[in-house]
Amino acid sequence: MPASAVTAPATTLKRPPAAERVYAHVKQAVLERRYEGGTLLTEGELAEAVGVSRTPVREALLKLEVEGLLRLYPKKGALVLPVSAQEIADVVETRLLVETHAVRKAVPASAGLLARLGELLDQQRVQAAAGDFAAAAVTDRCFHAEIVRSGGNDILSRLYDQLRDRQLRMGVAVMHSHPDRIAKTLAEHEEILAALVAGDAEAAVAVVTRHVGWFQNLARGEVR
Repeated sequence: MPASAVTAPATTLKRPPAAERVYAHVKQAVLERRYEGGTLLTEGELAEAVGVSRTPVREALLKLEVEGLLRLYPKKGALVLPVSAQEIADVVETRLLVETHAVRKAVPASAGLLARLGELLDQQRVQAAAGDFAAAAVTDRCFHAEIVRSGGNDILSRLYDQLRDRQLRMGVAVMHSHPDRIAKTLAEHEEILAALVAGDAEAAVAVVTRHVGWFQNLARGEVR
């Protein structure tokens, strides 16, 4: 066979370390409510589910405990922590401070921002119609994050990004416990976009305040 006909060996993709795989598996399941608040996870079950030994499972669970998603109990396992009423109130307060400032600053909105928000709104409609609540929650969060990022304040954007996991978990929980809320969310996103298109900063702030403030209703109890 001529040398020119020799093909190079295919490149094999390197798998992430075992602890990272366990971390990603558990975190995603918690955020999407496949592991609901109050669920007790054991090292053995997780090791079998991901296909690893127990050592990387312990490492991953410790990291998730630091992030406030789990509480470890020696020789028993890890308890998935419910979203507390205080956590909901704290997230809503922070979101209102950041998002009302950001949406006011976004006016006049650029053509690029308006186009991107329109794309995300269309995407969320499709996800809602399909009943894909986890994906709809991610797109919901992206819609708001685009407005925050449009202000060009990197410090504020990083602060907002720190709320990401809590927002996603709360969003999925709301869509499951209040299935009618997704239609209202889409309608309010349409109102926010319409206010930005019209260049009406005060109207945009009013809708964001109503939209985000609704989550205060959840602070009356716990969302699992």
